[in-house]
Amino acid sequence: MLKQSYAELLKSDPALWEPEQRNWEQYDDAVFGQPQTCGACIFLTRLDGRVVGFGSWDPRQRPRFGIVGHNCILPEFRGRGLGKQQINEILRRFREKTIETAKVSTGDHPFFVPAQRMYTACGFREVRRIPWDNDSRQRMIEYEKEVAQDMPQPSPRDIV
Repeated sequence: MLKQSYAELLKSDPALWEPEQRNWEQYDDAVFGQPQTCGACIFLTRLDGRVVGFGSWDPRQRPRFGIVGHNCILPEFRGRGLGKQQINEILRRFREKTIETAKVSTGDHPFFVPAQRMYTACGFREVRRIPWDNDSRQRMIEYEKEVAQDMPQPSPRDIV
């Protein structure tokens, strides 16, 4: 599924991104092949009965923080707000597990601009940019969000 989602990125610079294909395949294999462990931190998103994406996270550093993992929507289903819905569901699960801060990262390559916009629209703030391991010309953008800030406020009728 990641390979499908990143197909356009791969076309943009095959020499740079082809080595990443193996990482994407390993991720899919680990998550979907081990539902009792790392697969327990993923959900699938369906639209009209078809799997169109998934959201994933790593809660091992709780309660201090949780890490948003791959947030994948297949290309033909993008632009419908599904990625943002997935992020909001991950944040809901973080609140449920009393995780204080959500962290996420994405690339600064133009392919990732929609992801950058989505994270800021979900209330994440950029905290730093660091070189990407595989190519120093590329950078990773790290974001954070205090999960408690996302807690819904009770309406007056809910206050007893």
